[in-house]
Amino acid sequence: MSKKIIKRVNEIADYIIKSKDTIRNTAKIFKVSKSTVHKDMQERLILINKNKYQKIKKIMNDHIETRHIKGGESTRQLFLRKREVAL
Repeated sequence: MSKKIIKRVNEIADYIIKSKDTIRNTAKIFKVSKSTVHKDMQERLILINKNKYQKIKKIMNDHIETRHIKGGESTRQLFLRKREVAL
């Protein structure tokens, strides 16, 4: 693995640990694809730093557990906006 990739993986991992941000938002900030961030965190990080990997894994699992709530709230807000426009 190149030094450039190792550096990117560590920077992204540090950012996610600090901010608890999602993969989608992290990808936008680092100007890489969601697939790249996901691969970096799931496959490459464990080879580079197991302690960071464990922290990232916990954060990502928390995101998975709460995504149905966030999606439901987004849908509710969408229909409220549509109702306001119709009135």
